[in-house]
Amino acid sequence: MKLSKRIQAVTPSATMALSSRAKELAKQGKDVINLSIGEPDFNTPSFIGQAAIEAINENLTDSYTPAGGLPELKQKIAERINSEHKTIFSSQNIAVTTGAKYALYALAQVLLNPGDEVLIPLPYWVSYGEQVKLAGAKPIFVKPEKGLKVTPADLQNYTHNSTKMLIINSPNNPSGQVYTKAELIAIGKWAAERQITIIADDIYGKLIYNQTQFTSLLDLDDDIRQNVILIDGLSKTYAMTGWRVGYIAGDSNLITALNSFLSHSTSNLSAVSQYAALAALTGEQACVENMRQEYEKRLNILAPLLDGVEGFKLIEKPQGAFYFFPDISEALKLTGYKTANDFALALLEKEGVATVPGEAFGYPEHLRISYAADLDRIKEAINRMKKFVNK
Repeated sequence: MKLSKRIQAVTPSATMALSSRAKELAKQGKDVINLSIGEPDFNTPSFIGQAAIEAINENLTDSYTPAGGLPELKQKIAERINSEHKTIFSSQNIAVTTGAKYALYALAQVLLNPGDEVLIPLPYWVSYGEQVKLAGAKPIFVKPEKGLKVTPADLQNYTHNSTKMLIINSPNNPSGQVYTKAELIAIGKWAAERQITIIADDIYGKLIYNQTQFTSLLDLDDDIRQNVILIDGLSKTYAMTGWRVGYIAGDSNLITALNSFLSHSTSNLSAVSQYAALAALTGEQACVENMRQEYEKRLNILAPLLDGVEGFKLIEKPQGAFYFFPDISEALKLTGYKTANDFALALLEKEGVATVPGEAFGYPEHLRISYAADLDRIKEAINRMKKFVNK
């Protein structure tokens, strides 16, 4: 059976591959500490699960819903966005999707044509480029001249007549860096002047630490935000990764087109997940802050420990999300491994610590290390890294 050229051009997810190997080793009885996957280690708050059970018991989940989501859920999402960003969205501006990942995929299918180019700043989340390719368009990876955030000057160097879209992910996966308001204004004005649509991936927007101020592109003036499409979801904020609830906020004409696409691809997000999402948005929000505080605690304890591993260097301390992204170029020299891929695989096989090599994010001499895991286990993982480097 001959596969399509489209799928042959796609690179499998490195994060899922490393996580799968870690799980295989764990099943074989090896003591594995899995720091490869971007998944909260908290359980979904109980009131959310209880709402799902009640919806099942009341037979609310037995039927299809509208392709773009339950009207009451879309309205609640619009109200939440309006409250946080002073927008004037209604339910007609919202589409609910099977996770934020599928929201991004759906947008690529609806907005991109073959030959279109999409600017993707480095370091980048592994699926951005592949989703662009699946739409027949071309990902253009933009490496910052300095640091781990791009500027308009960086973007201009990679811009052509066929440039149609820019993806901004803040807080960033994998670096944990957060764009300041001034930085976003500069990028937003640059894109608006060139009629380049900005996709604002704000999935980690509630996970901000140490008095860092989060600004969404929707917080800026109308000239900028009318050029912005918001992607968000509940997976990270509410520890609901398995429920797969994402959403898109944008122009009503775009949402109409998205609803058409969703009707032919997924029909709708599972009804039970939608009722769970409605409970998450309307219920007690202390759970969100409790989880955020725990991540902040881990970040502040673990950052100096990780920086103390010989050959590891945190270029910038993370400000959000839940990842470290150290440069391990010196560790490669110390251990004799040619690439971070070889290093990561050996670290997993020999010491039972799963990470993700930076090549998957556009930085081949880095590792992504999740701190969405038990604090003591991460400390143990860092001790194993020290042992691995110093052998």
